[in-house]
Amino acid sequence: MNVGLAAKAFIVDDGKLLSVKRRDDDVQQPGMWEIPGGRLQPGENPFDGLKREVREETGLEISVLDPLSVRHFTRADGQTITLIIFVCEPLSKKVVLSEEHSAFDWLDLNDYGKLGKFFHADVEAYKKRQGMTQ
Repeated sequence: MNVGLAAKAFIVDDGKLLSVKRRDDDVQQPGMWEIPGGRLQPGENPFDGLKREVREETGLEISVLDPLSVRHFTRADGQTITLIIFVCEPLSKKVVLSEEHSAFDWLDLNDYGKLGKFFHADVEAYKKRQGMTQ
């Protein structure tokens, strides 16, 4: 069975969410705006793996706070993924993108439309948790 465990970082700073854009020639979801993170290595601690992924993709050091959501899905290529999204805060401020992404933006939590729809429910869950919705 083709399975993987992945973690993503919902990094919020001053009410803004860090979003990164996949390269236009990426095999999976080219050009999509997403949040940093990726697949974990077999046996890797999810907290350490997420810190590694974020550091590799953005150059940021982060503090992993709480789980926000867990998803289980099958990608278009047939791989089954269990994805854990964690609320995180940046410990550094300078974003330096890897070659995996072509741009980044700090999105207002009330104006996140360019973020891939896959993550919209996570923004709403975060806002609800923070008392930002009515």
